[in-house]
Amino acid sequence: MEDSIEVILQDKQSKCSHHTEEKPIFTAASGALLMGAYGLWSIFALPGFRKVPINLKVPYLPSSATQTQNVMRLLHGRAGCLADLGSGDGRLVFAASSLGFHCTGFEINSILTSYARVRARWMGIPATTARFVNEDFWKTDLSEYKNVTVFLAPGVMDVLARKLEEELGDDARVIACRFPFPDWPIAVSEGDGLDKAWAYDMDKILKG
Repeated sequence: MEDSIEVILQDKQSKCSHHTEEKPIFTAASGALLMGAYGLWSIFALPGFRKVPINLKVPYLPSSATQTQNVMRLLHGRAGCLADLGSGDGRLVFAASSLGFHCTGFEINSILTSYARVRARWMGIPATTARFVNEDFWKTDLSEYKNVTVFLAPGVMDVLARKLEEELGDDARVIACRFPFPDWPIAVSEGDGLDKAWAYDMDKILKG
């Protein structure tokens, strides 16, 4: 009987020791995962982020395939130059250029700008069709563009609206992804939920 108790105690001690050894491994793995996530954020979100005033900062968040399709539907029947404000990895620019638009993607993150340029070359898209500039669009005159696409945060939409009202002509169309302009009359929208996009025609906005 005593031998049995001793075996049971030894077995429990062995299991406890095994679990104790697992915890440092789990902690180390979790730490490595968090460090990896921070590293990716530092690479893709941080470069250029400090150049923008705190009230205009917007983190990088790529549009989904469905959202991109919704934007393309809202561009149907239009032509001319297009500006994508905060173009990220270039997916909206590539989609619009395939429809015949002459696109410029504005992106303050130099890593994302370089990635989009390399991808454009790899896809065989000339710079005259899809151009990516490492510039702050807040400091850029957008008056030459007839089409503008934006996927920004709700907190900057009022400020952006005032900028676009001052710079765009009455033949321009602005398309907002996920977050609409709060005070602009909507011309038409596509999709729903997180993939919803809204189109605004500047002639109606400027007359208002």
